[in-house]
Amino acid sequence: MTAKQDRTPAQQNLLRTLAVVLVGVICSTGCASQAGKSAEGRWISLFNGKDLKGWHPKITGYDLDDNFGNTFRVEDGLLKVRYDQYEKFDGKFGHLFYETPFSHYRMRVEYRFVGEQTPGGPGWAFRNSGIMFHCQPPKSMRKDQDFPVSIEAQMLGGNGTDKRSTANLCTPGTHIVMNDRLITQHCINSKSETYHGDQWVTMEIEVHGNEKIRHLVNGEVVLEYERPQLDDGDADARKLIKDGNTTLGAGYVALQAESHPLEFRKVELMPLEK
Repeated sequence: MTAKQDRTPAQQNLLRTLAVVLVGVICSTGCASQAGKSAEGRWISLFNGKDLKGWHPKITGYDLDDNFGNTFRVEDGLLKVRYDQYEKFDGKFGHLFYETPFSHYRMRVEYRFVGEQTPGGPGWAFRNSGIMFHCQPPKSMRKDQDFPVSIEAQMLGGNGTDKRSTANLCTPGTHIVMNDRLITQHCINSKSETYHGDQWVTMEIEVHGNEKIRHLVNGEVVLEYERPQLDDGDADARKLIKDGNTTLGAGYVALQAESHPLEFRKVELMPLEK
């Protein structure tokens, strides 16, 4: 007769219960970590091609999740920025925030500008949008705040004649370091080509927390910098500084709406190891 056969039914039930508990404990410590690692090194679509699930619009002058004028919408499998329900732009800058903050990752979008700029849009916003990253939480934005404190990788289109790079850097409420120098200039041009018309462009950012950041266009690195940080001279950024620490190593990502219609057919993210 084996040892198992010597056990009473009550003992066997207890052992089965303990086994289930042990598996649960192992998974709580190991499986969660493994699940997090399983996403590393592969692209995850942040846009499902059907609706805005997981995304939250914030438009100047309106509450979070008030998608004024159906500015951000999904049609024909594309994420679109449209202004057909606007009489004029009137400073209604929009940002579509993804629900989860990130720190170390690659983010890739395929975008194109279409149609004409909305009446009342500023001249500099012609064929102008961007990926905002390391953003402040959208709930912390003032109702009348135009732009989140963030780092921006600009998406820019040409006018058919003049040169105009895309994947430029802008820094609302922030600074960065480039070539070992603190850069306080608001915008820095990349070395990309100019993209005229309604052609699709692939732009990517590679973000390593508070360390190296790269902008890429169609697979080519066009801008590099490091050490993003909050600008203590900016009123909105000052509210985010804790105990004098201006380090900016994580935050939300958002897609911009600055008065020119555009479309996205892919919005993807790849988590990276820290």
